[in-house]
Amino acid sequence: MQPDTMRDRLIVGLDLPTVAEAEKVVRELEGVVSFYKIGYQLAFAGGLDFARELASGGTRVFLDMKLLDIDNTVAKGVENIVRMGVSMLTLHAYPKAMRASAEAAKGSGLCLLAVTVLTSMDEQDLNDAGYEYDPHTLVLRRSEQAVLAGMGGVVCSAGEASAVRRIVGPDMAVVTPGIRPAGSAAGDQKRVMTPAEAIRAGASHLVVARPIIGAVDRKQAAQAILAEMAAA
Repeated sequence: MQPDTMRDRLIVGLDLPTVAEAEKVVRELEGVVSFYKIGYQLAFAGGLDFARELASGGTRVFLDMKLLDIDNTVAKGVENIVRMGVSMLTLHAYPKAMRASAEAAKGSGLCLLAVTVLTSMDEQDLNDAGYEYDPHTLVLRRSEQAVLAGMGGVVCSAGEASAVRRIVGPDMAVVTPGIRPAGSAAGDQKRVMTPAEAIRAGASHLVVARPIIGAVDRKQAAQAILAEMAAA
């Protein structure tokens, strides 16, 4: 899934506690942003119905559910998500789950994204979780598995985007969270990049939440990030 314009490449994370607040953000960003991410926080506060509403109106939605379960359960979940009309869906990059989801989504317009290693995790975090690989190695291994499973793209930090792009080729989506405009705080992210750096590294889509939704002037913040992306 390769986007046509910078506007198609910017995904604003609606990491908010209520649908009312998310609706306000969408109204404020009308005409500038056309792609939104809905994750756990909003999903469990009516966000799934909101996702359907946005999608039915032509707005693109990235449903960030990071699914992982037994094959049949994942497949049945994906089948229903296809019916929602959203554009992207995440699941953890476990080979069996990826294969099952790819089969379930076959023939639809849903782009399945393999979450490689969360951008809030570093090598010590992986060690604590029992993984033998460092983050970079695990990201590349899982990217290779995503290609073999027939996924539509991968989610990785912008720092790994260049290496991932070499593995997945020119057509798969490379979606990078942990994006912070020049001079902004990293927050709880450990592997971050600026918008321009991420675009130059080969990212197809950038996920930005706090730097936009936490801004006093959200539209201006989004426009500034789009300008950074275009300058790359």
